[in-house]
Parts: sequence; C-alpha cells; structure tokens
Amino acid sequence: MGQVDLHVHTSVSDGKYTPEEIVEKAAARGLKYLAICDHDTVDGIAAAIEAAKKYPGLTIIPGVEVSTLAVGSEVHMLGYFIDYRDPAFRKILAELSDSRVGRVQAMVAKLNEMGIAIEWPRVQELAGAGTIGRPHIANAMLEKGYVSTFREAFDKYIAKGGPAYVERNKIMPSEAVGIIREAKGLPVLAHPFTVSEPGALIKELKQAGLVGIEVYYNNYSADERKTLAKLAAKYEFIAVGGSDYHGIDEAVETMIGESETPIEAAEQLIALASASI
Repeated sequence: MGQVDLHVHTSVSDGKYTPEEIVEKAAARGLKYLAICDHDTVDGIAAAIEAAKKYPGLTIIPGVEVSTLAVGSEVHMLGYFIDYRDPAFRKILAELSDSRVGRVQAMVAKLNEMGIAIEWPRVQELAGAGTIGRPHIANAMLEKGYVSTFREAFDKYIAKGGPAYVERNKIMPSEAVGIIREAKGLPVLAHPFTVSEPGALIKELKQAGLVGIEVYYNNYSADERKTLAKLAAKYEFIAVGGSDYHGIDEAVETMIGESETPIEAAEQLIALASASI
C-alpha cells in the first residue's frame, strides 16, 4: 500500500463518493498525500481540505483534470496546487463543464436511436450535483439491463470510436498548460499512453510550461512505466502518479493509494509549488 495518490475523483465530477468520503478512505488506507483532481471543476477541493482536518497525517493537494483535444487524441491535463478560488480560472472551468451537458444529451439521443431507451432526466439524476459525464450514461444503461458491466457500456457504445460517442468542445493541451499556470498551478500530462503520439506532444508541452507526466498510473505495466520514466528524465519532469479512482466499478479499478506512486513525487511537487510562490 502506498502513501501517495495524486489522481482521485469525487462525486463533484464523475466519481461515486463525496470529497468527505474520499478523504476518509484515503485516511483509512494511511495516505500522507492525496490530490483531488475532478474533471473540469474544483468545487470539491474546499470540502476535502475541511474533512482532512480530522486527519493530521493527511495532506490534501488541490488539483484538477482539464479535458483537452489534440490531433487524433483526447488529452487530459492535471493541475496541482492551483488557486482553486481564482474567479478567472473557475469561469474557464465552468465553460468547459457546461460543454459536457450538450455532449451527453447528444450521446443519449444516439443511444435512443439505436433502441437503447435511457432517459435524459435519469442521467441527470445519476449525475446529481456533480459534473455530468459518460459514467452517468453507463450507469443508466446498467440500470436498464442494456449492458452487464460498466466497462461494457464504454467498450461497446460510448468510448471514443463507439457508435454513440460524441466529441465535445475542448481547448488545446497547450492552452490548458497556460491556464493552469495562470492559476498558479503545476501542469502535468495525465495518462500519456491515451495520447496517439505522446513523445511529440510532451516535447511541445515542455515548451509551453509542462512540469511533469503521470508515470505511476493506474494499471500501467512495468515496461510502460519504464518508458515513461525515461521520458520524464529526458525532459527533467516530475514523475507523478495516481489511481484515477472513481469508485464506480471497484472490480476493475485501481484502489486509492495502490498506484505505487513514490512519496518523492508529492514532495517534488510541493517543493516546486513552494519555489513558485
């Protein structure tokens, strides 16, 4: 069991558990550092920081996961130690989050056309106060018995390239790097192997101000981590990592703190954030 998880989601975006519940889970697992990185929103950070006051050994790192689009790939950018109260930053995130609604509506419409009769109001109910996304569509499909597992909904219907997939408006990765830095944050490329040409993108983003890449991610193999570690060393990046835990399908998910992220990753982020103040 590790002591660090730098990529966890809450119900404020598309996770199952509230920020308070995530903090409790992290504390129960003995974590020292936990980064809340919800999709295109920072609304869960304050609650997590407040909840962590009961656990002096646990430090919450304020984070975000910004959705972007490069040629041929959806790219996610993590931002650590962002000023989550900054009005300009929050406005940009709100615009990105709002674009999710139209996308999900379009995907529900496509599924309906295919004979998969899930209802938009129910998808909204499943999202609750959180940022609506594809996991809520998957859960609606599960409820109706159209799929037998959460993963099946993605693999057969709503993953990129699937028959009900719909792209949404996104900013470019370099824009996200700039936005994160303007919010006093540290930009890090999330799960690089979801990018079609990670080497080329990483080189470009280094010039834009990228400071790290996810190396110890979720279920990456030892060889994949070795490849990414070499890239991190080449560009003098911080090698971070996390579970990308959502709590929705724990049969296949990496649990909080089980990404084998070394404690040095958090310490290096903290040192860089402190030096940037």
